[in-house]
Amino acid sequence: MATDLSSLESLLARAELAWAGGDGPAAMALWERADAVASDGDDLRGRVAAVLGLARSQPYNLSPGTLPIRLRALYDVVDDRALRARLAAALARCWAYANESRRASPLAAEALQLAEQLDEPALLAGALDASLASHWGPDDLALRRDWAIRLGDAAAYLADPDARLQAELWSLTVAWEVLDLPRMHRSIRVIEQLAEESSRAEFFAASRRLPLELLRMNLEVVPALIERAVAAAERAVIPDAAAVLHAMRAFSAVAAGDRAECAAEGPVYEQYAADFGVATVRAEAAVVWLGAGRLDKAAEMIGVFTPAVLADLPRDSDWFLVLQCLLEAALAVGDREVITSVVALLEPYAGRSVVNAGAVAWHGVTDDTLARGYAVLGDADAAERHRDAALATYERIGAVWWRDRLRGEPASGDRARGRTGGVGPRGVGRVGAGAVTVHLHRQPGGLWLVGREGATFVLPQLRGLAHLHTLVGRPDTDVPAIRLGGAAEIRQGSLEVLDDESRRFLAARLAELDAELAEDDRADLREERSAIETYLAGGSGLGGRHRSTGSVDERARVAVRKAIVAALARIAEADPWLGRHLRDRVRTGLQCRYESDRDHPVHWILAGAAEKP
Repeated sequence: MATDLSSLESLLARAELAWAGGDGPAAMALWERADAVASDGDDLRGRVAAVLGLARSQPYNLSPGTLPIRLRALYDVVDDRALRARLAAALARCWAYANESRRASPLAAEALQLAEQLDEPALLAGALDASLASHWGPDDLALRRDWAIRLGDAAAYLADPDARLQAELWSLTVAWEVLDLPRMHRSIRVIEQLAEESSRAEFFAASRRLPLELLRMNLEVVPALIERAVAAAERAVIPDAAAVLHAMRAFSAVAAGDRAECAAEGPVYEQYAADFGVATVRAEAAVVWLGAGRLDKAAEMIGVFTPAVLADLPRDSDWFLVLQCLLEAALAVGDREVITSVVALLEPYAGRSVVNAGAVAWHGVTDDTLARGYAVLGDADAAERHRDAALATYERIGAVWWRDRLRGEPASGDRARGRTGGVGPRGVGRVGAGAVTVHLHRQPGGLWLVGREGATFVLPQLRGLAHLHTLVGRPDTDVPAIRLGGAAEIRQGSLEVLDDESRRFLAARLAELDAELAEDDRADLREERSAIETYLAGGSGLGGRHRSTGSVDERARVAVRKAIVAALARIAEADPWLGRHLRDRVRTGLQCRYESDRDHPVHWILAGAAEKP
C-alpha cells in the first residue's frame, strides 16, 4: 500500500504544533499515528521523523521502555548519513538519560563523527549535546568544557531557539561545575532573552536562576521563581517538569530552614526512589529529611548504601551528587561506615563543585563534606586543610549559607600551630615563616587543582599549566622552550601565535575586566588587562591577520608563550595574586625559567593525594 503522503505530512505537522503548544499527550499520539502510517507505506524517512519526535519526551533517570529498540531498528537500516547522525544522537541521549553512559558513549561518538563529516551546524549541535549527555561523569569535565564551547559556536546562528537554549544550559552547567560565576550570570542572561521566544526557555530561566539566588540567600525571590516555572510548564512540554519543581521547592526549603516544607517533600522523594529504584533520588531524600529534622528517616535512606553498593555506583552525572548527599546525611546521623567509604571515594576530587544534573540545585563543594568527614575520622590535618579550602571558595563566590554553616562546625586541630618542613615527595621549596603554599597539580579526569592553600580552584587541562608545572618544579633553572613544547607540537607546520579558542577566551576576559574596572579601578585588574592586550596585539599582523612563525626554535618559543599566557589569564581570573606572581616570575623565550622570590617564598605542591608514593 502506498503511503498517504498528505496524511503523513499532516500528522507530523500537527504533532509539531501540539508539542510547540504545550500539549505533550496530543503530540505523542500524533507521532504514534504518523509512525503507523509511515510503516504501512514503507516510508523510512517518515518513520524516522515520527520516532525522533517520540524520543523528545523521555524523562531523566527513568527506564526508556521500548524507545531504544525503535530507534535502533531504524538506525540499523538507514543509509542516509544525516538521518543516521540524528538517530545515533537520539539513542545516545536515550541511554544517557537512563543512566547507561556505557551504552550511550559509542553512539554519541558515531553521531559526532558523522556530523563533523557533513559539516551541518544543526546536526553538529545535536551530536555535541548527545556527547555531553553521554560524558557527564566525574572524570569527563575537561571534555565537557571543550564540547560546551563547541556547542555554543555551532548553535550561535541556528534559528531554532531550543538548540540555542540547550547550548546555554550546557554552558551554565559547566560553569557551575567550575564555579565560574561570571559565566553563570552570562548564561542566565541569555536564557532570559530566549524566554522571550519560548515558554520552554522561560521554564529553564526560572528554574536555573533559583540556585544562583539561593547562593546569595535571596530567599524573597524564591516563591516568584517557582510560580513562574509552574506557569511556564503549563504552556510548554517539559518531560522533567514535575521533578524540577519538586527540587526547587525541596532545596529552597532546606536552605531556608523550612522544616514543614521539607517534611512535605520528603515522602515524595522517598516514594519516587522506591517506585523507580533511583539511587540519586534516594540520596537526595536523605538530605530533604535532614531538613525536616527527621534523622531517623535520613538514616533509613542511606542505610542501603553499603561499601559494595558505593563502589559499584555508576560514574555518571549523578555520582558526585549521590556521594555528597550521602556524606551529608551520614555526618548528621553518625554513620561511620558510610563516612569512611565516601571520604575515600571523594578525596581524589577535592575542590570540586557538586551540582545536580541540569544545574537545578547546587550542593556545595567536596572540600566542605570532606572536612567534616575527616574530623569525624580523626584526621585533624586533613579536616583543617579541606575546611580552609571550602571556606575560601564560599567566600570567593559569596555562598553565604554554605560559609556560615561550615563556620558553625568546630574547627579541627590547633589552627594556631605553625607548619614546618622541607622538600617532601609532593612539594618543592621549604615551608617556613612567611612561605605561601600553592597547589599546581593534576587531578583525576584531566583537571588541575590550582591556587593557594585554602583558596584552591579547579581548571581544565591546559598546555600552559603543564609548562608552569615543569618550570616551578625546577626553580631558577633555564628550560628550553623546545623541551617544554614537545616534539609532536613543534613539528607542526607554521604555527599561529593565537588559536581561535584562545583568542575568543582572551577577548571575553578583556570584556569582563572592562566591566570590573568600571566598578572598581584596581591596579591588579589594570595589569592583567594590559598583559592580555599586549599579547593579543602580538598575535596579529597587519590588518588583524593571524601571525604565524616558521623555524623550529621559534615555533617552540611561540607555542610555549601562547600556552603560558592563556593559562596565566585563567589563573589570574580566579586568583589575581597568584596570576601576578607567576606573570612577574616566569620568563619565556627560547629559554624559559621560573625565578623564585627569596623575600616572598612559595612552597609548591606539585602532586595530589592520589599521586603520593
